[in-house]
Parts: sequence; structure tokens; C-alpha cells
Amino acid sequence: MSKLPPEHRFLDLSDYGRPIAKWMANIFKHTPITPVGVTILFIISGMGAIYCMLHEWFWLSAGLLVLKSILDAADGELARVKNTPSQTGRYLDSIADILLNLLFLLTIWYITKGSLLWTLVSFACVQLQGTLYNFYYVILRNRLQGDKTSRVFETERPIALGGESQKVVDILYGMYTFLYVVFDRCIYALDRSAATDKLLPNWLMTAVSTFGLGFQLLMMGVMLVMGLAEYIIPFFISYTIMMPVFIIVRRSVT
Repeated sequence: MSKLPPEHRFLDLSDYGRPIAKWMANIFKHTPITPVGVTILFIISGMGAIYCMLHEWFWLSAGLLVLKSILDAADGELARVKNTPSQTGRYLDSIADILLNLLFLLTIWYITKGSLLWTLVSFACVQLQGTLYNFYYVILRNRLQGDKTSRVFETERPIALGGESQKVVDILYGMYTFLYVVFDRCIYALDRSAATDKLLPNWLMTAVSTFGLGFQLLMMGVMLVMGLAEYIIPFFISYTIMMPVFIIVRRSVT
């Protein structure tokens, strides 16, 4: 099932790994591999990228960052083709993403001997960018009756689906809320009317998709390969200037 109806699909620059992810999901469809198992694989890929950064194997690190993005899409695709949605996988995926993002930036801080304070600022910027993109995207998916596995506002305790433990789901939901609540509230405060205004045009969603995690990791990998590791943290901080630009444009065209 596509996440959006055909007429509202846009060029998602952060989702370049989707075709490979769909291929992988179809390969795994009739195997014992589960969506959560694929999530664990992308965690391993992310940790491998960190190991390679520490050893300055930047080409390999970049490849593992891209692989992480592909696997990040493949777990959801596998859940769809196997028809095995789960709250466990949904929240584990998001928790792994935010923790890996922090570890990626801390590793870059370590190898470049930069400022820890600016690294943490960069992490906050990366998360705010990704949250704005996800906020707009989930609004589209919900209002257009596309894929509704995500919610615009995570304010209610999720109910475990078949075969899941409610206790595990509650723990993961609590972790998710703790890690994301500040970023979610910030974005909602910045653009409260997005959920009720007219739908975002496809061209604007393409522009905002540069805030998506896949594109962020791609940029990180490219800059590592180009010998620009010390500019990664300043880049993500400075690119945050596009947040108010996108919000102003959204309000003016919807």
C-alpha cells in the first residue's frame, strides 16, 4: 500500500532507498525474517557506520549510512507485505533513529575534535528538521486516507496489536514520548494551523523532504567522503534557517 494517493505523491528526496526497500521486502516476504528483525539490522548498520567513522573508513561509513536508510524503509515495507503491523516495530524504529542520530553526531564531534555544545545544538537542529518533515508528511497521509500507521499527535497510549505484549508497547511508547515530546511540541507551536489548513503542494513537500532522515544521512555520508567532516555539524545548524522559510511558504500557499 502506498503512503499517498497517486495525485498527491511527490518526489521525496529522503526516500531514495524505497525501491530497494520494496525489493528486499518482497525477498523477505516468505522467510522467517520479521519487520523488527529488519529494524535490528538497520541498528547494526548504523553502529557499523560509527565504527568505520572512528577508523576513518569514510567510504564504507557512507555506504553503511545509506544501507541504514534503506533498511529503515524496508522494515515498514515488510510489515505491509506480510500484513503484520505492530506498535512494537513502529516505536522501536523511531527510538533507534533518534539515538543513532545522537551517536552519529557525537562520533563526528569526537573525530573532528569540535565543540560538544555545538554538537548538541546540531542534534537538536537535526531532530527539529526531521520533525517538521514528518509533521507535514503524516498530516498528508492521515487526511488523504493513505497509510495511517503514524499519528499526527502522539497523545494516547497505543493498544498492542495481535501477538504483541502491551507491557512492551507501553515501555516503548514511554521511551518514544520522552525522546520526542520536546521536538513535537516545538514544531506544533511553530505551525499549529498545518493540520487544518489546505494540503501542502507536492513541490513544497519535495523541498521539505530535504529535512528527512534519509537525506540527512546521505549528506552526512557525502561530506565524510569529501573530507568535510568538520563542516557536518555547522551545516546542520545553518540549514535550520530553512525551517521558518518552509513554514512561511506553507502558510502563504495553503
